[in-house]
Amino acid sequence: MKIDVSSILKETGGRLEINGEVKLPDTNFLGEYRFPEPLKVKGSVSDNGKSLVLRADAEGVMITNCARCMKEITVPVSFHIDENLAREDSGIDDDADVILFSDTEIEIDDIVYDNFLMNVEGKYLCKEDCKGLCPECGKDLNEGECDCSKENIDPRWSALLDIMKDNE
Repeated sequence: MKIDVSSILKETGGRLEINGEVKLPDTNFLGEYRFPEPLKVKGSVSDNGKSLVLRADAEGVMITNCARCMKEITVPVSFHIDENLAREDSGIDDDADVILFSDTEIEIDDIVYDNFLMNVEGKYLCKEDCKGLCPECGKDLNEGECDCSKENIDPRWSALLDIMKDNE
């Protein structure tokens, strides 16, 4: 989504409302995330005299997998964007706190994507009490118990198991 900021670059305190959509790419950062539809971005860009300030909210949905049972789930996405922007010829150094742009248009797709990455949780569940998969056979334990032996014990704990049997 491109924003033409030429009207607010001419006056300190100028403000431009934005309301549009940004299509995020599918990504593999702390998990796999797909975006079936663009995120809605609503906010404003204002001139504070030194730089432009982009403040907006992004909302939409993403598709990912449950961290326990690996089922595909749809998760709501909502995050706030608060970025300082400056023209490349403004004399402001390119540092972590300012995003530089050229001319009078700002492409905000990458800004929205970067803010998504900073706000992603990395672990989503299909339900709070998801039981996950059996570590032995891989059966989804939300659908019922599996037939795996519950007697399998980590060999590092076998000495403790022997002590417990002796005490019985």
